[in-house]
Amino acid sequence: MKFTAQEEYGLRCLLGVAQEPAGFLTIREIAAREGLTPAYVAKLMRVLRTAGIVTSVRGQKGGYRLARPAGEINVGSVLAVLGGRLYWKDFCKHFPGNRRTCVHGSDCSIRSLWTAIDRVVEGALSQTMLRDLLRTERGMNAWVRTHIHSPEGRRAE
Repeated sequence: MKFTAQEEYGLRCLLGVAQEPAGFLTIREIAAREGLTPAYVAKLMRVLRTAGIVTSVRGQKGGYRLARPAGEINVGSVLAVLGGRLYWKDFCKHFPGNRRTCVHGSDCSIRSLWTAIDRVVEGALSQTMLRDLLRTERGMNAWVRTHIHSPEGRRAE
């Protein structure tokens, strides 16, 4: 299981915008800070703007800014916009092998595992707001230990 480059870079670009005291960052500024091409940043920001996560202003003092405060932007929803869920309802229809339908369609232990993993990941992401990611790595590690629940109902360790 892995996150896509689009999800990683899109979240990093969004975090950069959230950290900007002036409120606006241009595509070139974001690209320079993140080590990405302006064309790729433009693509990512277009996806985020279309989803209503950022807004853009044209002109000399324009750029991108958050559409809402960082405390109101859910990381799970950002990643869903950038790439989708880890596991979705019709997942099995995309992996039938060389048959029309999956041979495990009626009884699949793997599907149960993917569903459980998706539920845990989505739960952790839904508890995390963009504001939470504005911490240092050390601060975020401490936050995760106290805010993200493990599958057994205990806090993450």
